[in-house]
Amino acid sequence: MPNDGGAHESVFVRAARVILGVSFIGAGVSHFARPELFAAMVPRWLPNAPLLVAVSGAAEILGGIGLLVPTVRSAAGWGLIVLLIAVFPANVNMLQKAATDGSTLVRETALAIRLPLQLVLLWWVWRVALRRPPPPTMRV
Repeated sequence: MPNDGGAHESVFVRAARVILGVSFIGAGVSHFARPELFAAMVPRWLPNAPLLVAVSGAAEILGGIGLLVPTVRSAAGWGLIVLLIAVFPANVNMLQKAATDGSTLVRETALAIRLPLQLVLLWWVWRVALRRPPPPTMRV
């Protein structure tokens, strides 16, 4: 059973969900505010980078909103997990470009750290959207 944000959920999980939802919404909006930055991340072997940027931005906005709405939270969680997996090649592409374009070591390191952080985001989405909260404990 999905995590519906019931009374048995911790304040920490609720706050983490809001932070993550707002973060996805903000990231999605940035796809429309600066599409050229995101289009540059799309690997060349993928067609129509502007369309992919718009679709991924819309998916982030909808997923972020969905995390905040209990009735669609589970679907939003699965959608965001699929999205995070789908955009992983763009993150790898960014690192490869930085390595060949003479970027600074700091930039290359930040991009390299970003790759395993995708796993953290995957876990975070699962935790706040899909993990079933533990049952309440009985106190006597």
